[in-house]
Amino acid sequence: MTRAPARTAAVLTHGRPAQSAEALEALRRIAGELGVELWFDADEAAKHDLDGDGAAVGGGWRADADLCVVLGGDGSILKGLRRQIGTGVPVFAVNLGEVGFLATVEPEHQEAGLRAALEGRFEVLPLPALEVRLPDGSTHQAINDVSVHRRSGDRVAALRYAIDGEEVGEVRCDGLVVATPAGSTGYNLANGGPVLAWGVAGYAVSFIAPHTLSARALVVSPDGTLELHNDSASAVELVVDGRPRALLEPDTTLEVRFRPDVALLAQTSDSSFYRRLREKFGRLAG
Repeated sequence: MTRAPARTAAVLTHGRPAQSAEALEALRRIAGELGVELWFDADEAAKHDLDGDGAAVGGGWRADADLCVVLGGDGSILKGLRRQIGTGVPVFAVNLGEVGFLATVEPEHQEAGLRAALEGRFEVLPLPALEVRLPDGSTHQAINDVSVHRRSGDRVAALRYAIDGEEVGEVRCDGLVVATPAGSTGYNLANGGPVLAWGVAGYAVSFIAPHTLSARALVVSPDGTLELHNDSASAVELVVDGRPRALLEPDTTLEVRFRPDVALLAQTSDSSFYRRLREKFGRLAG
């Protein structure tokens, strides 16, 4: 599928500037050749000491560009996807991290990949998210996963969980992970949870170091609402896409819902979930 060429592209880079310097130089050169204006917020401009030559520099993040280009690892790609939730703006990512499971192209193909990105020569994969609602009514959205952890020094957590009001079980454990299909190959997989192919409607629930043989991972339908109640004597920590966000106090409940098609991930025409799974995890095994 060919999309309209980009006229503007918002740029997000690796947390370590040196890691993305070469890719950024290539992006600026190609954008200049194609007449694409690159947008850098104040943090990105300061990180790379950028001026306004051929780019819009400074201010806050602008989510209304034609394209979001990420030069980084999975953490940076997740950040870009979260910033573009609900905008319909595709996220095209060059892998500059260790695994880069969400990346569109690898660094050895960055020149051709970036040119294809700005020229609109890519496909898009709609990604779902998880929406977690806390007892105070506040919400957070995760592209990969939502997890709950006992805090360091506290006793094992006691977590009770239900689906659509029907109690499923109660587990003493170090925590629990709720993952989208995109996130199922991360923390969830490390816990022995199921891998969900991209495109599967639903989400996985797995347990961190459960203190019972009866605790089993499960897959919840896309319409099912997970209710997680903290029966512990102390608060547990809520982490969204790897970042601590809040505490769930004793005797309180949070809810998790599946939200389909909230972000767009750019893909090359020859990409597939199973090929990506083989190549990425085969590389780690080697």
